Amino acid sequence: MNSQPKVAIVRNPSKAEAEAVLASLVASIGRFADVTATGTIAETEELLRTAPDRILVLGGDGSILAVARAMEGRQVPVVGVNFGKLGYLAEYNVDEVNQYLDAILNDPTLISRRMMIQACVLSPDGKVFESVAVNDCVIHAGPPYRMVELLILVDGEQITTVLGDGLVLSTPTGSTAHNMSAGGPIVHSEVSAIVLTPLSPHSLTHRPLVVSGRSTITVVARQVNEGTTVAVDGQVSVPLHTGDQLIVRRHPRDFLLVRNPTRTGWHTLTTKLKWGQ
Repeated sequence: MNSQPKVAIVRNPSKAEAEAVLASLVASIGRFADVTATGTIAETEELLRTAPDRILVLGGDGSILAVARAMEGRQVPVVGVNFGKLGYLAEYNVDEVNQYLDAILNDPTLISRRMMIQACVLSPDGKVFESVAVNDCVIHAGPPYRMVELLILVDGEQITTVLGDGLVLSTPTGSTAHNMSAGGPIVHSEVSAIVLTPLSPHSLTHRPLVVSGRSTITVVARQVNEGTTVAVDGQVSVPLHTGDQLIVRRHPRDFLLVRNPTRTGWHTLTTKLKWGQ
């Protein structure tokens, strides 16, 4: 006899709704699966030790991004449960989790594979910072808000020098986040690509660029401000100094997201952002 699927539940402690529905979800899921553990986002690594087949994340897209980075070494399919807001990644509400639980646990066709990127900041003295990103890695000019000068190389070939407020390096999943707000292209979430979008470039010729997901992008900080930073998924940041290099390439593992069977791949784009309407 086959054992039941194993599920771990992660909640965002800052969301009162997550605490309120946790007990009811444990009870309903427990009829069809083994709930191996529950905990907060900070306890994600401990929850992974219970070897779950699925992870339910109670929170919004930001909660999912944090959990995915914490799972860097072992990606488990994530079910995002939102509370009233239509998220890009958190596609289920509580009622839908109960309604489609069998498919969530057992249907492999609902698992969407999303590429992640690895961001590494190197100083002339060595490695300073390294992190995986699900959405994007962004260089912000920062105070005192003078233009920064960034030399961009793709696979070792010098492409251009950007003068402006910074640069967005985005995954396809993150193309609808900061990248889109900066005028970058919307890329289907399962495409293998990295998007480079300059922030307020002081030029009439700089346009967003889409490169192969196999590419390695090197950004050399030729001239930056005292407050210039590199931000990963809008949640983790590190200072960037003149002479530092930011190296971005595809992470060897994919982020696995369990899609809502009632929604097409373009549902959120057309309903939330009113694309094409």
